Amino acid sequence: MINDKDKKVRIGCASAFYGDSQLSARQLVEKGNIDYLVFDYLAEVTMAILSRAKAKDEQLGYAVDFVTVAMKDVLTDCARQGIKVVANAGGVNVPGCIAALEKLCDILQLDLKVAGVYGDDLLPRSTALATGDMPEMQTGAPLPNKLASMNAYLGAKPIADALAAGADIVVTGRIVDSAVVLGPLMHEFGWQHAAYNRLAQGALAGHVIECGAQCTGGNFTDWHLVPDFSNMSYPIAEISADGSFVIEIPQGTGGLVSIGTVAEQILYEIGDPANYLLPDVACDFSNVKLKQLGKDRVHVRGAVGRAPGEQYKVCATYVDGYRLIGTFFMGGLRCADKARTSLEAWVKRTRDVFEKKGWEDYREVSIEIIGAEATYGPHSRVQNTREVIGKCGLHHNSREALQFASQEMAYLATSAAPGLAGFGAGRARPSPLMRVHSCLIQKSQVPVKVQLGTEVIIEKCYDKDETSDMALGIHYALDATAPSEVLIDVPLETLAYARSGDKGNNANIGIIARKPEYLPYLYEQLTADAVAGYFAHTVKGQVERFDVPGVNGFNFLMTEALGGGGTASLLVDSQGKALGQMLLSITISVPASLLL
Repeated sequence: MINDKDKKVRIGCASAFYGDSQLSARQLVEKGNIDYLVFDYLAEVTMAILSRAKAKDEQLGYAVDFVTVAMKDVLTDCARQGIKVVANAGGVNVPGCIAALEKLCDILQLDLKVAGVYGDDLLPRSTALATGDMPEMQTGAPLPNKLASMNAYLGAKPIADALAAGADIVVTGRIVDSAVVLGPLMHEFGWQHAAYNRLAQGALAGHVIECGAQCTGGNFTDWHLVPDFSNMSYPIAEISADGSFVIEIPQGTGGLVSIGTVAEQILYEIGDPANYLLPDVACDFSNVKLKQLGKDRVHVRGAVGRAPGEQYKVCATYVDGYRLIGTFFMGGLRCADKARTSLEAWVKRTRDVFEKKGWEDYREVSIEIIGAEATYGPHSRVQNTREVIGKCGLHHNSREALQFASQEMAYLATSAAPGLAGFGAGRARPSPLMRVHSCLIQKSQVPVKVQLGTEVIIEKCYDKDETSDMALGIHYALDATAPSEVLIDVPLETLAYARSGDKGNNANIGIIARKPEYLPYLYEQLTADAVAGYFAHTVKGQVERFDVPGVNGFNFLMTEALGGGGTASLLVDSQGKALGQMLLSITISVPASLLL
């Protein structure tokens, strides 16, 4: 389309994950004045869940709620208003999702063109690919022989091509999350493949809104300032032809858009901010600038890009035994000790039976006493709590062994320490423990097909880019010169915002200074070693700190931090969502005058 410098494209995101709000699409369609309604459903954990669903029923494996809830509610209004829809709801069964959508269109008597983007599903080729060089990106382990799913993270170009062909709805399988936004922008503004700075800005817009309300007050450090969680706002990005954009919310809704809410989301689930690698562009977000334009409106600019490289990331999932996670309530004096004693007795009791039956031992046991700050390790401040939840996670190769353990857990109700309750929900059930194998594949090995109705309009490999060198990023040159006045210790929360998230078994924590004056003290004291020490009880790998001068922040990448991560972890916080909030308790020394 013609690139008009005055043109604006308004995109609203109604989903951050599979199972998000049933009301968000209606809010954006009615109040957002949007051109595109986009949905992001797929995380690594979700791919594992959908692959299990399809294994049980070939007609499943896609985000069913996208059709039966969201589209059923708003599709007629989208058609009337000319709002186009883009969603990665296809999961591991794009044809199934499209068939359900077409049936819905017939019921609603809507003549809409539905396009599908195919090619990400590599599972049919997994046996052949396993003989090649596809080691796990972090551990170097070979690709497992028996996989539950295997999907390449496709980019935004096939979506743009589908829209150019006249699609009203585009459904994809596994793509990078930001592609649901970047694809429409490439189409609307005519951005070519080498317009890297604009592509980086478009990818950043996608990154900011693809987690829904997380940029509009959800999971915000200053949650107490968010006006109305009951009427939570879902985000709208208004993007200009140069790629700069404004984040805002529909009028008359709750939520909050501030420099803090947007900055937190920019640092969410990224590693090196100068090298955020996507199929369409390699992004450098380290010098992104934010400006508050008014109430609930933040302007974002400053992302730069370069050639993205010749490979796709691949997410493969596989079953590695089974896991069981059981919980109960324990009340009264010394409840934490009682809960731990009871769980340890149950584990020993079942181990004794395993030995007699000739079964293997547990591969892993995780006991956490929730309410006694077990997740804080040595930083726990709880001494005399009188109610806790006892949680035990077990990993074993045998479902039968875990089924026995689950049934035997109930003996604790009358045979262990007093004050135990909470079995009313029934016994926990063993489930497959799903691991993720992340690797790379040449784009030239992944033919992508765009189909509109029954016609295949494109079938090719999107592999024309070259690899750029890694960006060096921008680094602080800060010196916290010791002032003459006495320093005081304050919790990090006084000085900064924080947001944490996961990528497989790795976690990241983004830290944004509330004032630039705090940066020198954070730079000197909140080092990678300090963060590694704080989380030494749970992080088994390395901690690296990246400077993010554009938002006065840092990003900490922690490897081997989540006990396997997602569906492979036995930890209560298997995706690291609380790590940022936990770090806000660490103390930093600053001059008292800075806090005035």
